[in-house]
Amino acid sequence: MSTLTEQSQQMNGVQNGTRNIPSHQEALSELKNPSLLIHDAFIDGQWSKKGNTFDVLDPSTSTVLGKVANCDLADFQRAIDSAYTAQQEYFAATTATTRGSLLRKWFDLIIANTDDLATILCLENGKTYAEARGEIVYAASFVSWFAEEATRAYGLTIPSSIPHTTLLTVKEPIGVCGIITPWNFPAAMITRKIAPALAAGCAVVIKPPSETPFTSLALTKLAVEAGLPPKTIQVCPTKDRQAATELATNPLVRKISFTGSTNVGKMLAKLAAGTLKKVSLELGGNAPFIVFDDADLDLAVEGAMFCKFRCSGQTCVCANRLMVQKGVAKEFTRKLVEKVSQLKTGPSLDPSTTQGPLVNRAGVEKVKAHIEDAISKGAKIEVGGDAVPGKGFLFAPTVLSSATSDMIVANEETFGPLAPIFEFDTEADAVHLANKTEFGLAGYFFSRDMGRCMRVAQKLQVGMVGVNTGKISAAEAPFGGVKESGYGREGSSYGLEEYQVLKSVTFGNQNK
Repeated sequence: MSTLTEQSQQMNGVQNGTRNIPSHQEALSELKNPSLLIHDAFIDGQWSKKGNTFDVLDPSTSTVLGKVANCDLADFQRAIDSAYTAQQEYFAATTATTRGSLLRKWFDLIIANTDDLATILCLENGKTYAEARGEIVYAASFVSWFAEEATRAYGLTIPSSIPHTTLLTVKEPIGVCGIITPWNFPAAMITRKIAPALAAGCAVVIKPPSETPFTSLALTKLAVEAGLPPKTIQVCPTKDRQAATELATNPLVRKISFTGSTNVGKMLAKLAAGTLKKVSLELGGNAPFIVFDDADLDLAVEGAMFCKFRCSGQTCVCANRLMVQKGVAKEFTRKLVEKVSQLKTGPSLDPSTTQGPLVNRAGVEKVKAHIEDAISKGAKIEVGGDAVPGKGFLFAPTVLSSATSDMIVANEETFGPLAPIFEFDTEADAVHLANKTEFGLAGYFFSRDMGRCMRVAQKLQVGMVGVNTGKISAAEAPFGGVKESGYGREGSSYGLEEYQVLKSVTFGNQNK
């Protein structure tokens, strides 16, 4: 953070009060390792320029940050063929110890370049520099975790029912993996998927998000510098959706890992079924955040601030419905509004900013539409409520009271800095309302009653539960949902299994 603060004091940028904020050109010119800003695809072990490119915007100003290669179908096919050859000819045969050592070197390079990576991420995604830096460290933790897990792919010896026979199992890499990542965590979603794939011995073909491709390209450069075989990581930025579907239909790709919307996830699952690929899907959410009347309200407000307003509300595990028991609803709302009123929305490079812009204009319009719908049905704006004037995609952190189940905010993921407060009467009501959605990614609740904590944690129909905390994501924690929030798990020891196949080997007639 100090580096960027020094930059902002030294550079002549956009004036914000008494503080000069650097433009994105100025910030990029201060990168310690400018080679990390890459505009090309990475195919067949080489950086590949394309005549066809697309623009990447700086959400703080809605101006062009840079142009990136726009890959076509032939590029994806070439990348898949190259990854398949690398997988078959040498990478699958490397030892787990070797793969773990290479991942450890990659981790070291990510940490050594944290400041530059954070600047790039901050500029293309719009989250504050502090949040961007935190994400880089979080992303690196997956590389470190799976560097250790690479050597822990244990099989079993199973007692055989047949005399003179030994039955054992081994875990093998599944094959080439198609990786499709979202823009809201451009670094962490890359490493959470490809670190276990590489640890298992799989080559990967990555389609990074078109909104935020620079971070994935920078991470790829560092991976190759760490010694990972270049052809095991292919990166194909594109705006061509038809080209990207090659990952789901090409028979050489044996696994798809996708994070994004439920509709796109369903489409990819249907396409992948044509070649019976293994699929992992981390899709939409509609997370309930429940505050019972016996909760520590200050702790609950702290949890709400983190899991609602982090990344300006653009996270899949973001609290989407704040459900508060009637006896404490007024006090909780007062405390939350007080905290939200202290947030500062502004350009992501301004060190005083706590809330950066949304990623694009569509995000701003969606938050507006949800608020307008809620107001028309009786909700009240307690703080915020509108876009912030200027060129960027800024929206004021907003709290609504008197939210009801017929409002859009009760049924759709807002993906923005909007906290609607719903009131409920009993524990049974809270659980019923929390589960009244087709999604089931994350859920949170606050209570001092241990019996209630155990009951509600078991009854919530979600893949992840935060009890008296809004922080549920870590490299060692399984991440994933149920219902229409997808299937499969990322992170933890279970994350490695997503990129492996189990093979049984029977040794018979051992008395001969």
